Amino acid sequence: MLPLQVIDTFLVNYNVGQAVLLLFALTTVATLMISKKIFALNTVLFGVLFVLLPQTLVPVHYLFLGVTLLVVGPLAFTVTD
Repeated sequence: MLPLQVIDTFLVNYNVGQAVLLLFALTTVATLMISKKIFALNTVLFGVLFVLLPQTLVPVHYLFLGVTLLVVGPLAFTVTD
């Protein structure tokens, strides 16, 4: 487990949206190797997370990314086998 000082020094340089976007990229790569349905659920989950992030912490384009992921996620879920 990482000490809190390491996490704090990382987050000082970036906003919350960029940290969540990095987490989304890492989990997307991990879920593509497992299952396409889990990938679609991951997309919906991060879509909800990006929509619910307070606009005082992140720029408004993360809201648009969240709405896009909320549209793409269910489409990917229905298309997968």
